Amino acid sequence: MKIFYIIAIFSLSIFVALASAHFVKGNIEITEQPLSKIAIHSAVFALRDDASIKAYPNVLGSKGEDVDWVTIELQHPNPSNDDWIGVFSPAKFNGSTCYFENDSKLQAPYICSAPIKYTFANYSNWEYAKTGKSTLKLRLINQRADFSFALFSGGLSNPKLVAHSNFISFANPKAPVYPRLALGKSWNEITVTWTSGYNINEATPFVEWGVKGQGRIRTPAGTLTFHQNSMCGPPARTVGWRDPGFIHTSFLENLWPNTKYTYKMGHILPDGTHIWSKKIYTFTSPPFPGQESLQRVIVFGDMGKAERDGSNEYSNYQPGSLNTTDQLINDIDNIDVVFHIGDIVYSNGYISQWDQFTSQIEPISSVVPYMIASGNHERDWPGSGSFYDGKDSGGECGVPAETSFFVPAENRAKFWYSTDYGMFRFCIADSEHDWREGTEQYKFIERCLASVDRKKQPWLIFAAHRVLGYSSDKYYAADGSFEEPMGRESLQKLWQKYKVDIAFYGHVHNYERSCPIYQNVCVNPEKTHYSGTVNGTIHVVVGGAGAHLSEFGEINTTWSVFKDYDFGFVKMTAFNQSSLLFEYKKSKDGKVYDSFTISRDYRDVLACVHDGCEATTLA
Repeated sequence: MKIFYIIAIFSLSIFVALASAHFVKGNIEITEQPLSKIAIHSAVFALRDDASIKAYPNVLGSKGEDVDWVTIELQHPNPSNDDWIGVFSPAKFNGSTCYFENDSKLQAPYICSAPIKYTFANYSNWEYAKTGKSTLKLRLINQRADFSFALFSGGLSNPKLVAHSNFISFANPKAPVYPRLALGKSWNEITVTWTSGYNINEATPFVEWGVKGQGRIRTPAGTLTFHQNSMCGPPARTVGWRDPGFIHTSFLENLWPNTKYTYKMGHILPDGTHIWSKKIYTFTSPPFPGQESLQRVIVFGDMGKAERDGSNEYSNYQPGSLNTTDQLINDIDNIDVVFHIGDIVYSNGYISQWDQFTSQIEPISSVVPYMIASGNHERDWPGSGSFYDGKDSGGECGVPAETSFFVPAENRAKFWYSTDYGMFRFCIADSEHDWREGTEQYKFIERCLASVDRKKQPWLIFAAHRVLGYSSDKYYAADGSFEEPMGRESLQKLWQKYKVDIAFYGHVHNYERSCPIYQNVCVNPEKTHYSGTVNGTIHVVVGGAGAHLSEFGEINTTWSVFKDYDFGFVKMTAFNQSSLLFEYKKSKDGKVYDSFTISRDYRDVLACVHDGCEATTLA
């Protein structure tokens, strides 16, 4: 058996390689995926009988948990602070199954799969380099396959495989996990999406749900997945590929407004056995459009993921991600819906990271609708139909995002959509597709803005990932545009005509709020309270939810009311049809650092403003 393990790990060392994934912004190169730092393509087979690594317990999640901790014990007779541990899943690799990528830029040996995470051997024991012994704990999530652990010397750039571990697995690796709610295509519909290891021919997926305290009914779920040849390029098509399992979505319809419901996901096996999610979840159904009630909305972009065990990214990749997540979890009873406007996971072609992210947000997404927008790190890839020809998606070209999360779009490959929540109308654009005047998306945006009844839904919100409005980010400032190129030129007349209250953007990793503005001119001198006529749109950059921060330019623009170089998110609270509270909170403490209020009557929305007047006649 040991010989078999050695052959398997030898195949791993020979065939696993990682392509560097990064982008250049201005003259600064920013590494976007920590797994891309590992150059296993240059690994040397160097197993030693006097080195060892073992993991326990052999079975995780014995009580039905989808998250568990594993203890790693390792020993190395010639230790170094460069030694590191890779976590591999599936545990066994076979070079004969490597996917051949016909790309002259990729050199043999061709790629099988990347580790799903890594950490340095001295992470919990700074004496490791002296003693050659260490014990550490890693947090694993249920990802439908078993796990193994490998000890490497030589650092990330010149790895030498020294030892390999036993295999471990979850008790029920195929179990339904990581529910994420979303608003449906009608106001009284909620969708439940989750991941499992069961294809439709293995088990029938469903959701059992009902009003809290009453009987429950069962609603079937659809099943989707995607494959390696669905990816547009490396690393998603090569080193970063990992089977995503099966994505199920059930539509819970005809909900009573503002009512508490309970639900759980299930699968029925051919023998009649039921496989259930780990617990019963609870959500509150949406209000009727226009209904006056307390309605609380969270907006942010660019959060990404991080590892709670300190491996991979936590210290240097997306340092604010867990803080933002935890602040939302702590305040979940005071949140009704979340909008994550692009750059969701920063998986950048490493598909295993989508499971990691959906696990991280489960305490949020299982309770309130978690709506997403498309960003460059989800969509962009040359020749894939994206508006930008970059490689920020790492070859994913939108497929994992479109499959893993539901949005009420007519075509999820074109990630723009309209959705209502009580007194709010949200028009969510897809900045990775052309939005300019005359395009399909431009026509959608105008329909979304024009079709809202402002007497019933006075709070009109526009959102996109890239800054289509205003930003003092140093790269935009250097260009002198203070916006994404061609950003607001076509759209500003729509914002003005239909009197959009607030436009949100991510992409730039900081926080900034503008005055109510039209054509580069502040149209209201107030900063903390706005009332009366809606004569301009407030533009807000809220891309500081987790990823590395972006610096501001040195120019102090006249339209910029508040800037913050820190991690944070926005909360909007609508008390009624005349009163809205806007708050910017920092992720480190959840406290409010910027805020304003809007008070107005319906006649203020109807009032004539420059480039926003309805036609009149004396006839």
